[in-house]
Amino acid sequence: MDRVTSVQLFIRVVETGSFSRAAADMGITQPTATKAVAAMEARLGARLLHRSTRGVTPTEVGQLYYDKCKLIAREIEEADNLATLLQGGVGGTLRISTSVAFGRRVLTPLVLRYMRDHPQLQIELSFDDRYVNLVEQGIDLAIRMGRLADSTLGARYLGTNPWVMVAEPAYLRERGTPRSAADLPKHACLVYSSVQGDDRWTLTTPAGDEVSVPVRGPLRSNNLSVVLAAARDGLGLAVLPWYVARESVAEGVVQPVMTDHGLPAQEVHAVFPSPRMVPTKVSAFVSWLQGQFGDRWWERSGRA
Repeated sequence: MDRVTSVQLFIRVVETGSFSRAAADMGITQPTATKAVAAMEARLGARLLHRSTRGVTPTEVGQLYYDKCKLIAREIEEADNLATLLQGGVGGTLRISTSVAFGRRVLTPLVLRYMRDHPQLQIELSFDDRYVNLVEQGIDLAIRMGRLADSTLGARYLGTNPWVMVAEPAYLRERGTPRSAADLPKHACLVYSSVQGDDRWTLTTPAGDEVSVPVRGPLRSNNLSVVLAAARDGLGLAVLPWYVARESVAEGVVQPVMTDHGLPAQEVHAVFPSPRMVPTKVSAFVSWLQGQFGDRWWERSGRA
């Protein structure tokens, strides 16, 4: 067995925890798989796997070797797709990462539409509200909101992500509708802690002045869907991205308030590991995405 196939086999053994399942995936017999890994261990002079009646798990050295093998496998995949890429085609596997709410409501329907037009492309779509290291995680492309911190990454501007203040109508009838920033401390305010972590909301007045207002209320959450659910339940005012609030506003469950005041808007960027030698599968998808974020793009966002 050649070394490339051995690497691929070792990856499958670790991921499945079984020589028999890995062998089946590779189209070889279990004894062949066992001998191939044993030969790999002999060549390296190190035990890579713990073997027991309950399955197979990597040793400490084996886990490190597995991590390196995964990187090698990705490079081999890119090399296999090189001919297609050089011809300007879109193929292979595109690994995309973004935040949970944006991914579910906005990116998923866009990705599904793109896949219908590019059936030869496989997409791995992952959602995570934490910072994801693109190189370490093997991510081809991430969609990120706000200011970009890592200047070593390649990036393309997609558009802006506007926010809106909303409340449930019954809440407004009971507590009154705020008209100015001075009214906000009197209200129950639902705080999205990932952005509004200091419990202050920043607004631009109709006169163009920026004001920062301390707020408090019954709920803080780092999940936008939770904040929206609380607003729909009449628990207070919420400041949300328009793509999150749009459907609830259209249904009349919540309504925008203080619409004559401006709220900070975030920039939306497509980010990739390097600005140089960007694979065609990445650049083609990013170029297509740029055409999807025109005026009032958030009105086309889907349900979470």
